[in-house]
Amino acid sequence: MFPCKNKVGKISSCRGAYVGPDGKRRYVSGKPKVDARRNFRKARGDAERGLVSDGGNVRLSEYLTRWLNDSVKGSVKLITHQSYEMLVNKHVVPALGNIRLSKLTPAHLQGFHRSKLDEGLSRHTVQYLHVVLHRAFKQALRWGLVTRNVAEAVDLPKVHKKEVTPLSPCRPAPSSKPHVVTGSKTRRLPRSKSS
Repeated sequence: MFPCKNKVGKISSCRGAYVGPDGKRRYVSGKPKVDARRNFRKARGDAERGLVSDGGNVRLSEYLTRWLNDSVKGSVKLITHQSYEMLVNKHVVPALGNIRLSKLTPAHLQGFHRSKLDEGLSRHTVQYLHVVLHRAFKQALRWGLVTRNVAEAVDLPKVHKKEVTPLSPCRPAPSSKPHVVTGSKTRRLPRSKSS
């Protein structure tokens, strides 16, 4: 750990360096020395366990564009890719696109889900958005851009199934048009003669 000084010469923060499992030198800092040491210990411990994130400066919008082109495009049908792309560009990028991938938290996603429900999106659509984001973060985890999938720590909105009430001859369908219930005539089968 070493102190970082501002223009006046006062110590403004502390910074520490370590070498990650990939051989790259990485830096960790913090305002008070206590925070810097805590961040340094956590980062070094993550590095020893092989948990290194390279997505530090990558914004979510940049990553999702890369993910759609590099990972999704060849692995799903064209219509699925177009559906993912539409959801990402219409809903996710305007709301969360400027957040750095490494700074994204489950609280961001939970708030995103809530805002989309408040905007009038159906619970089913919000769940589908979550599935797309979960898949994207799963790939980011494989690529080493994040240390965990933040979508796994988010509570999904429940999809309420509508109760189905079957129609009966006594109760016609709720409509302004009259319905005629017709049935086939029943006829008795002749008895078989048994000897």
